[in-house]
Amino acid sequence: MLSKKAKYAINALLYLTRLKAEHPVPIHQISDSEHIPQKFLEAILLDLRKSGVLGSKKGPGGGYYLIRDPYEVNLADVMRLFDGPIALLPCVTYKYYERCEECKNEVRCAIREAFLELRNETVEFLKKNSLGSLVDREKELEKQL
Repeated sequence: MLSKKAKYAINALLYLTRLKAEHPVPIHQISDSEHIPQKFLEAILLDLRKSGVLGSKKGPGGGYYLIRDPYEVNLADVMRLFDGPIALLPCVTYKYYERCEECKNEVRCAIREAFLELRNETVEFLKKNSLGSLVDREKELEKQL
């Protein structure tokens, strides 16, 4: 399940993507618009800044802004940053591999193979969904109303 922290991060990033702001956006504006507690949002935006997705400016006129192209920031990146591995089993994770304690033969493990396939399809799907493509999807959904 997606953590609240990851969900709030995605919502804040989508807000900044929609604005296409050429100036920093104050944290209170993001917090108010996306209904995210400001203290919680501060920690999230700091993590996104440290990861190279956002930039920030202090002082009057300060705030946060995207420094990466929204079509290059995908859901897999954000989820891994806040929630760690995407895989459901430690033996099929990309960056956090651990052998399962009860596994007798990893090479012939049908459970591992099934969950590896699921992980691969999930990651592929998440990588196809960038901030930019999600905002494009929102616009298409609005047209259908």
